[in-house]
Amino acid sequence: MEWQPDEQGLQQVLQLLKDSQSPDTATQRAVQEKLEQLNQFPDFNNYLIFVLTSLKSEDEPTRSLSGLILKNNVKAHYQNFPPNVADFIKRECLNNIGDPSPLIRATIGILITTIASKGELQTWPELLPQLCNLLNSEDYNTCEGSFGALQKICEDSSELLDSDALNRPLNIMIPKFLQFFKHCSPKIRSHAIACVNQFIIGRAQALMDNIDTFIESLFALAGDEDSEVRKNVCRALVMLLEVRIDRLIPHMHSIIQYMLQRTQDPDENVALEACEFWLTLAEQPICKEALSGHLVQLIPILVNGMKYSEIDIILLKGDVEEDETVPDSEQDIKPRFHKSRTVTLQHEGGEGEEGEDIDEDEDDDDDTLSDWNLRKCSAAALDVLANVFRDELLPHLLPLLKGLLFHPDWVIKESGILVLGAIAEGCMQGMVPYLPELIPHLIQCLCDKKALVRSIACWTLSRYAHWVVSQPPDAHLKPLMTELLKRILDGNKRVQEAACSAFATLEEEACTELVPYLSFILDTLVFAFGKYQHKNLLILYDAIGTLADSVGHHLNQPEYIQKLMPPLIAKWNELKDEDKDLFPLLECLSSVATALQSGFLPYCEPVYQRCVTLVQKTLAQAMMYSQQPDQYEAPDKDFMIVALDLLSGLAEGLGGHVDTLVARSNIMTLLFQCMQDTMPEVRQSSFALLGDLTKACFPHVKPCIAEFMPILGTNLNPEFISVCNNATWAIGEICMQMGVEMQPYVAMVLNQLVEIINRPNTPKTLLENTAALTPPLCFPAAITIGRLGYVCPQEVAPMLPQFIRPWCTSLRNIRDNEEKDSAFRGICMMIGVNPGGVVQDFIFFCDAVASWVNPKDDLRDMFYKILHGFKEQVGEENWQQFSEQFPPLLKERLAACYGV
Repeated sequence: MEWQPDEQGLQQVLQLLKDSQSPDTATQRAVQEKLEQLNQFPDFNNYLIFVLTSLKSEDEPTRSLSGLILKNNVKAHYQNFPPNVADFIKRECLNNIGDPSPLIRATIGILITTIASKGELQTWPELLPQLCNLLNSEDYNTCEGSFGALQKICEDSSELLDSDALNRPLNIMIPKFLQFFKHCSPKIRSHAIACVNQFIIGRAQALMDNIDTFIESLFALAGDEDSEVRKNVCRALVMLLEVRIDRLIPHMHSIIQYMLQRTQDPDENVALEACEFWLTLAEQPICKEALSGHLVQLIPILVNGMKYSEIDIILLKGDVEEDETVPDSEQDIKPRFHKSRTVTLQHEGGEGEEGEDIDEDEDDDDDTLSDWNLRKCSAAALDVLANVFRDELLPHLLPLLKGLLFHPDWVIKESGILVLGAIAEGCMQGMVPYLPELIPHLIQCLCDKKALVRSIACWTLSRYAHWVVSQPPDAHLKPLMTELLKRILDGNKRVQEAACSAFATLEEEACTELVPYLSFILDTLVFAFGKYQHKNLLILYDAIGTLADSVGHHLNQPEYIQKLMPPLIAKWNELKDEDKDLFPLLECLSSVATALQSGFLPYCEPVYQRCVTLVQKTLAQAMMYSQQPDQYEAPDKDFMIVALDLLSGLAEGLGGHVDTLVARSNIMTLLFQCMQDTMPEVRQSSFALLGDLTKACFPHVKPCIAEFMPILGTNLNPEFISVCNNATWAIGEICMQMGVEMQPYVAMVLNQLVEIINRPNTPKTLLENTAALTPPLCFPAAITIGRLGYVCPQEVAPMLPQFIRPWCTSLRNIRDNEEKDSAFRGICMMIGVNPGGVVQDFIFFCDAVASWVNPKDDLRDMFYKILHGFKEQVGEENWQQFSEQFPPLLKERLAACYGV
């Protein structure tokens, strides 16, 4: 007997569906409670499917809503549905997939894929065969409804469909889908392509077996009049470019011609999909060869796509010039993530190992449109192509640029400035001759009457900051800085934001060149404090922090401190402990404290205390959460990470002055907990702080060493690069303070360090060495092994043969500095204990010694003794043979500096 609804029950459910469409919050809350009650009845879900599929008297939105509530129930507790209820729902779905209403068909499709993704593809074996069968139906609605459901299943379960678990249904499905590429209905053609597209990136075998048919069928649809079909064709070709470029190469010329047309498609969604093609092609090795002949056509199309559309301008309020007094709405403010502190050793001029951070969205000059659009995609494509073709792009661009940059229509002029910024990285060489003329023009654009022109000019100028700084300061740096500082105080919020970001870039490039203008810069930044709304304040903190990083101790002047600190401390006092705006403020203060050094002393106590409190609060909350997760919220550990990093900044800036602060707080106990946190970023920041405290006030650290060392040892895990880096560095700093007392701990860390330094890509011969890049963790590991050997040579020297070669190759590229000095003293002491340990790799040691420019006299003597000792040991003739292997430069250096 088929299930039938009870009339009274049905009315209750319908009333609930009506109520849930009410905007009133109280009604909404009542609906939620009622839903929870009804979910206690096993056949409540039968009522919901009944309303969706059978109650044709109801209006469509109500029926669809019934299906969506059912979908949420399936998601939340399908495993508790009684089997007869589950079967009823599945049967009803398949029987009604051809409902005349597109909305109801779509809702049933969503319900089917939700059940399928609950592991039911295995236990609902008739689903796929039945849907595929229904595709053959004469009835359009049934065919479209089944395809809609299949498309959703392909999106949600593409991996499962291509696995043995289901007996590889794709072998049947893909050829079936391909037949429908020729269907008379555009909606069905579009579904068919969308279904197959789900399997391109995963390289499903069934698709690879039919790849040529697929590509031919796509070509046949090239001229389709339906924009959704064209969009799916473009999407397919872009993905094929990534995974099966071999099949496209024979047709590349015509594909490029097609994509040139589609990038100008009247439908912007099609144009956007097509524009992705150029981005993807730029990453392929064949790009240059394939595109060279087409740049003439492509460049103008991309440039044309970089104009704001009319809709963009409306959304961006392009006609609103002054909005600085309008408060920000909170949803405008993107969440910020704090990047934990990584200790960088001073090698290669002190750049971080991680390389320069490239902004994820370089061309994010219009934030509120952070949705990807044709303008951004065209700009990104031009940027990557400029990096592929370099200056060969310019003959196609320069004639266009002139017309754009001086155009009377601001929309066109604005796009020209964006073009200039997009090619800055790739075409810098070729642009240099034009910059003396262009930069003043751009600086003039900073005063344009349109806010969107002023903001893009800020961004483009920041892309040329490197060149500006390389010229005499009066030429461009001074005028640029003067105008940018005015823009920081612009009446338009978007311009303020762009100017602040551009100024931060300029600070990084100019560094101490800014010192003469510090007073003027600080006046502007401090004035902005009183002027900015919420979102831009966060960017202002960054500009101040970057300024401190760039000019360093030059900021430590009473007049500068007087300007800068009061507004920062006022903000600091205003913010509550749970306010996320503390993140950027703490980061900013960390930079300021490091730069001001002793100048920060008057402010350090409240700042220090609050950081300790933030760490303590977060740990306490984490503790409560782990014990009673249903009672407490998980804490946001970023508060703790940022606080630890600011404490590091204080320890580094104030040095010995932190002694009293540390003495009066429980920071060492807290640090012990943070070092064992489950979150890598917390451990990373705690090891950085441990190293800084070790340098600044070791007597407070020393009593904890016995507890800390085993934890440091377990964190020497190269899987977590930054954690491992900071732990290694902290161990090295501890060595230098402990001296011979380090002995009991050597065994806890030495083997791991030797393992890290021997990780793959250590060169086999000296000649390879120049080209090989040292893996990131080798520098700190080599320094720390050297320092361990310096304080405990007897314990470390026996291991020499296991690390001497990679040790020498990692440290030969580091400039002379304190860390290198202590490490080399250690290696010399170990060679004294175990000279046999270096015999096999002595040429590497010679090369590392030769990398010193001017070692201290006593270190030079140590080198001299070892080199001459080795020469005497082997005798003149053997030494001659041995030194024959030296590259000429090395031979010269050793002869000149050490007389061997």
